Amino acid sequence: MRFLTLALASALALTSACKQMDDKTVDSAALPQVEVPELSEQTMKDVVKELSLDSYEGRAPGSAGEEKTVAYLIDRFKKAGLEPGNNGSWTQDVPLVEITAKNVSALSIADKSGKAMSFAYGSEFVVGSYRETPKTKIDQSEMIFVGHGIVAPEKGWNDYEGLDVKGKTVVIMVNDPDFDATDLKGDFGGKAMTYYGRWTYKFEEAARQGAAAALIIHDDAPAAYGWNVVNSSWTGTQFLAQSKDAGASQTATNGWIQKDVAREIFEAAGQDLDKQMAAAKKKGFKAVPLGLKASLSFDNDIARKASKNVVGVLKGAKRPDEYVLYTAHWDHLGRCTAAADGDDICNGAVDNATGTAALVALAEGFKKAGAPDRSIVFLAVTAEESGLLGSKYYAENPIYPLSQTVGGVNMDAFSMAGPAKNLTVIGKGKSQLDDYLNAAAKAEGRTPEMEPTPEKGFYYRSDHFSFAKLGVPMVYFEGGDDLVKGGKEAAKAAAEDYEKNRYHAPGDEYDESWDWSGVMADLRLYYRVGRMLAMTVAWPNWNEGDEFRAIRDKSREGK
Repeated sequence: MRFLTLALASALALTSACKQMDDKTVDSAALPQVEVPELSEQTMKDVVKELSLDSYEGRAPGSAGEEKTVAYLIDRFKKAGLEPGNNGSWTQDVPLVEITAKNVSALSIADKSGKAMSFAYGSEFVVGSYRETPKTKIDQSEMIFVGHGIVAPEKGWNDYEGLDVKGKTVVIMVNDPDFDATDLKGDFGGKAMTYYGRWTYKFEEAARQGAAAALIIHDDAPAAYGWNVVNSSWTGTQFLAQSKDAGASQTATNGWIQKDVAREIFEAAGQDLDKQMAAAKKKGFKAVPLGLKASLSFDNDIARKASKNVVGVLKGAKRPDEYVLYTAHWDHLGRCTAAADGDDICNGAVDNATGTAALVALAEGFKKAGAPDRSIVFLAVTAEESGLLGSKYYAENPIYPLSQTVGGVNMDAFSMAGPAKNLTVIGKGKSQLDDYLNAAAKAEGRTPEMEPTPEKGFYYRSDHFSFAKLGVPMVYFEGGDDLVKGGKEAAKAAAEDYEKNRYHAPGDEYDESWDWSGVMADLRLYYRVGRMLAMTVAWPNWNEGDEFRAIRDKSREGK
C-alpha cells in the first residue's frame, strides 16, 4: 500500500489541470435507454450446477478441476456467440507458484527461562510460506507486538517506528485502528476498512520491514469471518504469483493465531492483550517486545504452473477499440478442511460459480440484443481466492489497453435469499459509475445503498480492486439487505447462515431448492449497467478526491 500511495502521489503531481470531457459529471438523463432481453435462468442453473460438481474438485488453479472448468467455459462462451478474446485464443496464461505446507510442527513459544508453550496446527494456528524453498524453519525468533502493523506516512502513522524486526516474529492485529467507529470519520476512514486493514497488506508490510515471520491475531468481528474460514483457506495448497526472486523478499512464513492463543502468549509475556490492543488503536502507539521466542518448521511441496484466465469478446459495432469489462472469478479452494461427514471438496457453488455463470448468461443476452457500440470483454479470472492473482495479472498485462477500457462490472457470489428492494453497492460514492447504476436501479425499481458493513473491507476483497488500483472505474454490487419477503431480518439471517455454514466450506454446494428470482433480478441490473456503458461516448471517471482518480487521468492523457 505504501508503494501504491507513492504511485498515486506521483501520478497526481504529473496530472495536468485541464479538464477533459470524461472528467465531467455524468448526466443521468443523457444515459441511453436500455431494453433488457430475456436472460436465461436455465443457463444460470446449468452452469452453476456443472461447475460445482464434485468431479471439478473445487476448481483449484492448476488442478484437473481447472482443466475441466476452462474447457467448459470455452465451450459455453463459443455457444453464447463470443469470439476468442486473446488474439485468437480463449485463454491468457497466468504464471503461478503452487506451495503446499507439509509436516507442520507445533508452534512453540518459549520464555526467557526456556519454558515453552505448544500450539496445534489447524485448530490453534495456521501458517504457510511465500518463499519457494523446500524447508521453512523459524528458530527461537524474538516476538514483537506491532499493533496493526501499519506504515502510513500520509496519516502520520508508523507501527514499526524505531524498530528493527529483521529475523523476528511480528504479531499483528487484524483490520485497522478505526474498526470500532460508529461513523465514517477517523484517520482510517472510520468504520469503513481501508486497505491498511487487509491481511494482505499486513503481510506485505511485514516483508518490507524484514520480519522473519508474521502472525495475525484472528478476531471474528474485525476479520469478518470465523476461524473455520481461516482454517479452510490456509491449510492445503496455496497459490502465489511467480516472482523474479522466488519469494526471497517475503517473510519466511505468514500465518494466523486464534485470539485465545494470543491471550496465552501475552500472559506468558506479562502483558494484558486487551490493554495492548486498545493502546494500538491510538496514534503514537509503540511496539511491544514480548520477551518470548517462537519456533516452528514445515516442509514445502513446490510446483510452478500456468493457470488460465478465460477471455471472450463481443466486438463493438461502432467503436470496437473501446472496451467494457465483465469480470468474475472461476476458481475456488479445491480440497479443503473436511466437514463432519468427511466431505473435503469446497465446491464453491455460490462463490463463485454463480458469478461465472452470469458471464455466460450475460454473453447470451448481449448476443441476442445485438452488438453494442463498444466491445464487451467477458473475463473469467483465476486465483481470486489466493489474492486476486488472475485479475491482477490481467490488469498488469492487459490484452486490451486499460487506457481504452471504459470501465467494468465485477460479479462475485450472487445471493440465493430471494429478491430485494434495494441493492448493496460496494464502494458507493467512489466513481461516476454510480450514475449508471442509479439509472439501472431506477429502471428496475430498486434502491442503491452503501454496504452495511464497510468495516469488512469487501472493496479490497474481489477482482474489481485489481483494475481500480490501476485507474479503471469498476462497479461492484450485490443483492440488497432488505428482502421483499422478510425485510432486513431475513436478509441478515440468510447472510449469517451462509457465512457460518457454507462460505469457504464443503457446504457451498448446488441446491435444487434454491430460489433464483433474486439472482435473475440482480442479473438484469448487471446487464443494464454494462449495456449503458457500451452505448455511450462518455468516459466515466473516479470522483474528485478519490485515490484512483489521478492514475485514471494520467492513463487517459496517454491514450
